[in-house]
Amino acid sequence: MAEPKRKHSKARRDTRRNSHWKMTLPSIVKCPQCGAARLPHRMCKECGYYNGREVVKVDEK
Repeated sequence: MAEPKRKHSKARRDTRRNSHWKMTLPSIVKCPQCGAARLPHRMCKECGYYNGREVVKVDEK
């Protein structure tokens, strides 16, 4: 196997590795029932609806 001719510094190694593991922001959609922001394919925490039907009863504060 090929062997490196010189040792690479830690900074050079880390610079190469840093772009592979970046987190992406989750996409946010608007709830069609109440208009609140929510994650896709999840129940709305504000109104308790998912896919057009009430899944959980949410108490009004």
